[in-house]
Amino acid sequence: MKVILLNDIKGVGKKDQIIEASDGYARNYLIPKKLAVEANNDNMNKLKAKQDSNKYKKDMERKEAEEIANKFKGIMLKVRVKAGENGKIFGGVTSKEIADGLKKDYNITIDKKKVMLNDTIKTLGTVVVDIKLFEGIIGKLKVDIIAQ
Repeated sequence: MKVILLNDIKGVGKKDQIIEASDGYARNYLIPKKLAVEANNDNMNKLKAKQDSNKYKKDMERKEAEEIANKFKGIMLKVRVKAGENGKIFGGVTSKEIADGLKKDYNITIDKKKVMLNDTIKTLGTVVVDIKLFEGIIGKLKVDIIAQ
């Protein structure tokens, strides 16, 4: 019997996957516990509509990420920090400060976890920071660290 899984089931399959299960396993375990539904025409159409909707959402997110990546090419984010005489910064510039600066100055909302910094920036000058916007799309943002 063909069934559509409603949840990930270890050793059986992933959510929204169509599998061939024995009649007894499907009728006595999967369907009563709401882990699967029978793969009839109605349920297959619902699954196809759901997959099409998810694909559309992903395409829109990808398009939006590409637009933001293109915006980054024309942006020079300026971050003002306290610094000593020799150009050393007190503390450092973190991914949160970069995300907040983008939101405040350019109205671009980025999650601080997507700013890919190995360590805090501790020197003055211009730095290019990678920002992961979507799967396979990484924007390069120029950040100018200026002493107050």
